[in-house]
Amino acid sequence: MSGRAPPEVDQVWRTLVTLVMDSRGDWRRKVADITGLPFSRVRALRRLDDGPLTLRELAEAMGSDAPAATSAVNALEQKGLVERRPHPEDRRAKIVSLTADGRRTLGAARRFIETAPEAFAELPAKDIRELARILERFSGR
Repeated sequence: MSGRAPPEVDQVWRTLVTLVMDSRGDWRRKVADITGLPFSRVRALRRLDDGPLTLRELAEAMGSDAPAATSAVNALEQKGLVERRPHPEDRRAKIVSLTADGRRTLGAARRFIETAPEAFAELPAKDIRELARILERFSGR
């Protein structure tokens, strides 16, 4: 599509974003209760699940700045959930990785399954199938 999208496209997008954002609060609180961590710390653990990252890479993956990532790592390290090691090639950088306890905590967070808001779950099956078909176009990006 070239040029500016019709206004209804933007309105549908804003509605979708609002629905998702409004429903995430409860889920985030439940994950924080399960793990005993603020959700921002759980997000840091999730970003480390695929492997160790430098503090800079972690900050970028979390969408935060370096001081916020350092604060998160400090708190997680105190709880024994991550470890920080010197970078093998850059002595100014640190590598952060999950510990076994960090993996267990992340596993507990992942076992809590996020469910659809009630109003969404009440949609007719054909509408859900159509929405799934539409969203599949974006999942391959």
